[in-house]
Amino acid sequence: MEFLARLGSGPVRITSGAIADVDGVAGAVVLATCNRFEVYCDVAPAADPDITRKRVLGVISTCSGISPVELERSLDCLTGTAMTEHLFSVGAGLDSAVVGEREIAGQLRRSLASAQEDGAASGALVRLFQAASRAAREVGSLTALGEAGRSMVSVALDLTQSKLERQGLSGLSVVVIGTGAYAGSTLALLAARACSAVSVFSWSGRAEAFASARGATGLAPEDLPAAVRGADVVIGCSGRGPRLSPEDFRSFRQGVPAPLVVVDLALSRDFEPKVGELPGLDLITLEHVRLASPREQTDVVHQAGELVRQAAMRFEEDRQARLLDPAIVALRGHMQSVLADEVARVKNQHGCTATAEAVEFALRRVVRQLLHVPTSRGRELAAAGRQDEYMAALETLFGLDLTAGAEAQAAAKGAFPEVKTGTLGCPAREHQGIVATEDALPAAS
Repeated sequence: MEFLARLGSGPVRITSGAIADVDGVAGAVVLATCNRFEVYCDVAPAADPDITRKRVLGVISTCSGISPVELERSLDCLTGTAMTEHLFSVGAGLDSAVVGEREIAGQLRRSLASAQEDGAASGALVRLFQAASRAAREVGSLTALGEAGRSMVSVALDLTQSKLERQGLSGLSVVVIGTGAYAGSTLALLAARACSAVSVFSWSGRAEAFASARGATGLAPEDLPAAVRGADVVIGCSGRGPRLSPEDFRSFRQGVPAPLVVVDLALSRDFEPKVGELPGLDLITLEHVRLASPREQTDVVHQAGELVRQAAMRFEEDRQARLLDPAIVALRGHMQSVLADEVARVKNQHGCTATAEAVEFALRRVVRQLLHVPTSRGRELAAAGRQDEYMAALETLFGLDLTAGAEAQAAAKGAFPEVKTGTLGCPAREHQGIVATEDALPAAS
């Protein structure tokens, strides 16, 4: 927790845009929550992954003030299928302190949206995070994991009730510090537990608009002492402003004998740790929440983990198959060129006659059948990570040049337009609306 707090409290905020500006990075998404810090990078095709990773660590070091040596020691690096399965597990709540919590799914969506707003999210990362969200929904709908709606906030509120020896929160006065997504979740859960006397304070001055939209009362700086004085619970969700000290609480609570529970849900802390030493005051921190988090049933977690593993495998198979698209387009383009030359020879010899039409139909059917097996086999090899063997075979057998990725992608966008229309190439027949869609070559994926 201390290390995570240091990452988020450095001289410069670590954003997706800052990471995406690193040489060799094609896109980036930063996922920073109360108990995790993760950076997802799409490394440019021509870049060296190890060098790029060191550059990314350098940016994180500059922003956080933490040395590269300590970062190397503290951060794990995952690639390929391991990275995909990890993100899917995170999105499903399997990697959370409260197993199965649903807040992380929203944090995933917001992290991606923020990266997209910064222009930092590449197409590959957008597909990855969207697939992670789909996997999370699948886990939520097909398993009992998290059906009780537990989260970091809900566990913290359970601890609060226990400290106050109450069955619920109805009738209590609560002060919430912060106006971010976590504060929004806190207000929603307080409302769900019939706690209506809620006021909100923000060091940034956004409390009034935030609170009024959620049925709470906004506090100005001069209102905070009186609000804390009359509160039963104070919840910190900000981490952006100054920390309230024991002296602050002594001043706010002077002469008040009633107990007070202070909940610190901010990673960078809204209250100094010694606040918990004050008489009549109980301090609940993220570490307390983590230790009190209930363990889910092993079989339910196993079922959710299997769904995550299968979803990650499907995503990786699809990603590998995409790598073969330029090769398949090139193969089809080559076959189309051979077909076009042969059709042109037949028409020069026979003209636009029934014989020419029959030959063209037959040739198209033959080419389509010839392409089916190598195309399907290519997808199978790509799913197994053997696309290099497939591409080498095409280059050897057909003399195709598959090294120029840009040309291959351009070919994919404009490959054989005449196949899309299915025309026979005979003006007289085209005027009659005769097409050959049922025999056209299949379009490239």
